[in-house]
Amino acid sequence: MDSLVSPADASAKLLDVRAVAKMLGCSQRHVYRLADAERMPAPIKIGSLVQWSAAELGEWIDEGCPPCEKGGRK
Repeated sequence: MDSLVSPADASAKLLDVRAVAKMLGCSQRHVYRLADAERMPAPIKIGSLVQWSAAELGEWIDEGCPPCEKGGRK
């Protein structure tokens, strides 16, 4: 059976709120506050599951964490 995402495509990795909070050095609640305030990349919602693209977060951090125009959990 073929997988939907090839192992070589690391940019497709999704992170949950715990991993994002650990990456940013803040609480999980603060991650949601940043997303709601459009100060970080928007999460990807799959049903009730909320996750962030590891590649998008990496780029955002590399750019100095600027506010995002399309952030927030709407």
